[in-house]
Amino acid sequence: MKELLYTIVSELVEDKDAIEIKADEPNAEGVVVYHLHVAPDDMGRVIGKQGRIAKAIRAIMRAGAVRNNQKVMVEID
Repeated sequence: MKELLYTIVSELVEDKDAIEIKADEPNAEGVVVYHLHVAPDDMGRVIGKQGRIAKAIRAIMRAGAVRNNQKVMVEID
């Protein structure tokens, strides 16, 4: 799942070296939280107008997680 998130985000940003993805351990409900950090200049590209790109990233990650019988959540920090 981490690779999927990296692949999506790397195509959106200019500074690919600044991408950091940290995954928390599954919580009580089994949800794995991925924390995404990008360069400040690329933050707008990842979030998009009115958060549309961020919502799309989260939807793709949820769909990929369902195929692997997992639950994920993406937080953009």
